[in-house]
Amino acid sequence: MELVLQLLSGGAGSLASYLAAHVLLCLLPAFFIAGAMTALIPKASVTRWLGRTTPAYVSYPAAALAGSLIAVCSCTIVPLFAGIYRKGAGIGPAVTFLFFAPAGNIMALAYTGSILGPDFAIARLVLCLLFGIGIGVLMAMIFWRDDASHDATTDTLFADKANITPAALGVLLALVALLIAGTLKLWPLTTSVVSFALPLSWAETWQATLFRWVPFDASKGGEGVSFQGSMLIALLLLIAGAAWKGLENIIEGANRWTWLALGLTATTLLVAALKITPVTGALEIVLTGRAIGVALTLWLTWHFARQLPADDWHAWLWEAWRFVKQIFVLLIVGVFVVGMVRQIIRPEWIEALAGSNTLLANAVAVGFGVFMYFPTLVEVPVARMFLDLGMHPGPLLAYLMADPELSFQSMLMVAAVIGRTKTTAYVVMVALFSIFAGLLYGAWVDGLGWGTLAMTLGLFISVLAGALALLRRRQHAITSN
Repeated sequence: MELVLQLLSGGAGSLASYLAAHVLLCLLPAFFIAGAMTALIPKASVTRWLGRTTPAYVSYPAAALAGSLIAVCSCTIVPLFAGIYRKGAGIGPAVTFLFFAPAGNIMALAYTGSILGPDFAIARLVLCLLFGIGIGVLMAMIFWRDDASHDATTDTLFADKANITPAALGVLLALVALLIAGTLKLWPLTTSVVSFALPLSWAETWQATLFRWVPFDASKGGEGVSFQGSMLIALLLLIAGAAWKGLENIIEGANRWTWLALGLTATTLLVAALKITPVTGALEIVLTGRAIGVALTLWLTWHFARQLPADDWHAWLWEAWRFVKQIFVLLIVGVFVVGMVRQIIRPEWIEALAGSNTLLANAVAVGFGVFMYFPTLVEVPVARMFLDLGMHPGPLLAYLMADPELSFQSMLMVAAVIGRTKTTAYVVMVALFSIFAGLLYGAWVDGLGWGTLAMTLGLFISVLAGALALLRRRQHAITSN
């Protein structure tokens, strides 16, 4: 009974920490972006670069380039992946985007280089790029019939959209700017502009209570729940209630619950962008550059949204709400399960098993990345900790490849978008490629010659080029028929 209570407590704590720290400035804009891509962006605008029949030398690099610019975690990328896939992107380029964005984005690579060294950053970039494209090509080859059927379905769904209007483009760009303003950890977003204190003497007591309920434990990925986090959880619950009444039937028209849901969403994003910290006898509130950026991008979104025809913005909100219903519940379940598993797994087990560059060690590192999910960029200092404690660089790279891709909750979310069969294939490929990446990098660290390393990568590139050529011939044959 004690173990059951411990597991339930761990799951609840994990869920509370996640909702308090990561849903708002990452996931909420992502859901709105996915809805905008589906409802407002014509299919041709997506398929021109990422479509099933787009030349592979265009679509796969374009997918990787798009992913490199978005510093988000494995959960946040799923709504964006769902948006481009539903709008007509081929399964191959869409999967390359899904794989590359969390692990190969500019912020992740820069942070990896600063904490672990340039060798790790270069290896992560090269292997994420090659293997991301490789996994995408394999998915396109295996599921080419489903891909063609999906393409025909999107033709039926979105054939009436001919071009993107300036207002729709403005909404999409403003939402992307909102996501960037809320996630990037760069000056001037992180700077403090002005601060003031509210005389709330109970704030410190409440913060101590929160940390007692949800302890901070960095080794298990536990972040605790801050005072600000508890405010955000309360706002999220209010949003959920208002959205259910205001967005479920939005196609029929907006009501007062619609405006309440949107107002609460904007308020919550602004609160999340502030720094709110209990101090002795008071609650300190700091206006940050991030809050100003979020406020500006929210205004821009509203400005362009007002220019949309009623049917268009109704469809946008409906698609965003549909993605929330499709994905968010699975996210909650996944985070809760991961929190329970964390109570059983001990980091020292991983350190003991992954001290050498063996197949088992790399497999263990990949498994660790699945169930010990850390937020975006946090996996890098955790990797530094494991490196200092004796983990071999090979399994460490395998962990860095797998952790941003294969969190348990993201697997559930991806399955809701592309189905269990494709998701299973994707997960198996990511696991195998991550293990291979760890073995290869670990062998190089242990003294593998440059010639052998170059030959191995060259062989992989040759096989990839052959697969791309075969895929292109298949696509051409289908198009001709």
